Amino acid sequence: MTHTNEVKKLDGLYQSADNNFVLLYGRQGCDKEGLLDEFTTGKAYFYYRSRQCSDAKQLHYLDKQISETYDKPEGSASFEEVFRKFRSKDGSKLVVIIDEAQYAVKKTNNLLESLKALKNKKLYPGKVMIILVSSSIVWSENTLLELAPESKNYIDEKIKLENHTFLDVVRAFPNYTVAQCVSTYGIIGGVSEYLDRWNGRKSIKANVCENILSPTGFLYSAAEGYISSELRELSCYDTILGSIAAGHEKLNDLFEDTGYSRAKISVYMKNLAAFDVIDKVVSFETGGWDNTKKGIYRIVDPYINFWFTFIYPHLSELISYTPEKFYDTFIEPKLDEYLQGYFVDVCREYLHLLNMVGQLPIKLVKIGTWLGKEGTIDVIGQSDNRENVVGICNWTEKSMGYDSYEKLLESMGQAKITANTIFLFSATRFDSKLLELSKENKSIVLVDMTEL
Repeated sequence: MTHTNEVKKLDGLYQSADNNFVLLYGRQGCDKEGLLDEFTTGKAYFYYRSRQCSDAKQLHYLDKQISETYDKPEGSASFEEVFRKFRSKDGSKLVVIIDEAQYAVKKTNNLLESLKALKNKKLYPGKVMIILVSSSIVWSENTLLELAPESKNYIDEKIKLENHTFLDVVRAFPNYTVAQCVSTYGIIGGVSEYLDRWNGRKSIKANVCENILSPTGFLYSAAEGYISSELRELSCYDTILGSIAAGHEKLNDLFEDTGYSRAKISVYMKNLAAFDVIDKVVSFETGGWDNTKKGIYRIVDPYINFWFTFIYPHLSELISYTPEKFYDTFIEPKLDEYLQGYFVDVCREYLHLLNMVGQLPIKLVKIGTWLGKEGTIDVIGQSDNRENVVGICNWTEKSMGYDSYEKLLESMGQAKITANTIFLFSATRFDSKLLELSKENKSIVLVDMTEL
């Protein structure tokens, strides 16, 4: 799957008259290589993939590659000397890419300073566009700034490759029903590599059995592989994630369930949040602040959530059962309950799209979820003068009933809000009373899943 907007952004910078310094980053599997391939087509470029090695060896490998590319003698004593070997055959802007830069840019070497000098035309007279690339979110957002606080002055643009949206998933699987797309989105999320390798001509069960539950599946070790790519002490992080997935969503619940101190849990949570694995869920702010749940943690990475919800608690059976038996026993019975939360995400995305194209009665400036102690408003959007639209989402019930609407009104009372429009989203049918209500009252909009 391509990242069209990011390619356009890079092209815009490339076309400018200035030299550019860009930081491009995204999680493992975001297909930054595919994006770079698309962007560099037809341009003069030099690509170097950094190794995990000593500074001296890094310099050696980089020098060897540049010397061979530009037909120069090897043996440079510094990164600056290496970069003096650059040449552009046709005078066009040269694109210099340092991939997996977290392995090469260190406190112990002057690579970053040398790249800065390259940008400032001290080492090469022609135009250059330097792109530092990384698959470490922690390094890109935190470590780099700690290493070189002044880098924010000369890095012109930071581009983060976000995961794909639900709409992208729908486009990627034209043969799937909307329900199958929601299931896919809830299981693997929007990671490029995961979506590219999911087979849209096979059922959800077949994909889960082949890709996740089979030892040869490409996602079999992906959850823990991703966590251990950024963090040590995997056993501690697995303990916490297993606990959150089992329903212990508050700091105190985690403290009681894991036996770790609150201070230790807080540090681990901060580390997991630093690369988008968990997040503290903040309820949409309304007048009914006293009635809201506070301090709730969720696993926001869909695949890690899926793994720790369904597979981590049953690792012995993962080995002893066939994939099909494992799926039928541990996944199938609770999958719909699990997918309810992702259906809410999808409905929120739908509301966001309606807002963008001006299809709502008011212009929303923020969209979120209100988490009450006794009820939830799945989707709530507010305009800048505090008018609201609200919505609730049904994925699991065979038919969305009038009682769901009544419960929403109760939650609105606790949240102390009113709404211009109420959206009722359902993956199934609506009962006759709701159909009648929406005919009489134009501010109540029924959206069945096939319309999403």
